Amino acid sequence: MKGGQDGKRERAPGDKVYASVAAALTGLLHDGMTIMSGGFGLCGNAEACIDAIASSGVKNLTIISNNCGNQGQGLAVLLKNRQVARVVCSFVGGNPDLAEQYLAGKVKVELCPQGTFAERIRAGGAGIAGFYTPTGVGTVVAEGKEVREIDGRPYLLERPLRADLAIVRASVADRFGNLRFYRTARNFNPLMATAAKVTVVEADRVVPPGVIDPDDVHLPGLYVKRIVEVTEHRDVIEHRTTRARGSGQKLTEATRTRKGHS
Repeated sequence: MKGGQDGKRERAPGDKVYASVAAALTGLLHDGMTIMSGGFGLCGNAEACIDAIASSGVKNLTIISNNCGNQGQGLAVLLKNRQVARVVCSFVGGNPDLAEQYLAGKVKVELCPQGTFAERIRAGGAGIAGFYTPTGVGTVVAEGKEVREIDGRPYLLERPLRADLAIVRASVADRFGNLRFYRTARNFNPLMATAAKVTVVEADRVVPPGVIDPDDVHLPGLYVKRIVEVTEHRDVIEHRTTRARGSGQKLTEATRTRKGHS
């Protein structure tokens, strides 16, 4: 893991790369803070940043993430350490630590429809005070929220989500913070990078400026404050589903064309 040890070096103006995960998080962590963590399940997690937060001992955290870990891994490490006071998420399955602490009254949970969750984060990054959506009208999601009728249809007022810190996993970063993500590991990462006071990027690879073509930038460096290169990750596959070789269904010509097979 490059950047896994503490270290200091002089950075050129605009260079946002830190020598270690610990250095990248220095001065940012405190009790009671709100942290956005990119990822969908265990895909696209900033694993080294999560481990560093766990080791720091900060507590009473509010975690904003699609889910707060899974199968005892990812953000679930913070739950195991009793560092989390509140979770805002869109999925709680596969997380016995969260279920146990929620049912025991140790952790508060705000469950949010996934599309609404994404839009609340986007609104936080865009400086929007709120938005109306029909999702959740007439359900427990609507409790305590303003309902307004627009064009004959009821809508809920949803407020934005913002954080003190966003920890983001990227595939490639340059030294100015321009990012590319790897396929579905992009998920909530770019949205969260825009909605926090400080965004720390855990990049699989850091390249010189200019290597990433401007048209290939998924997230501009404007939103990134600090970067650390971490070349080794666990990248756990939550549920591996396979089938015996040769047992696949033969495709008809029509199906083959529709699925893009030659």
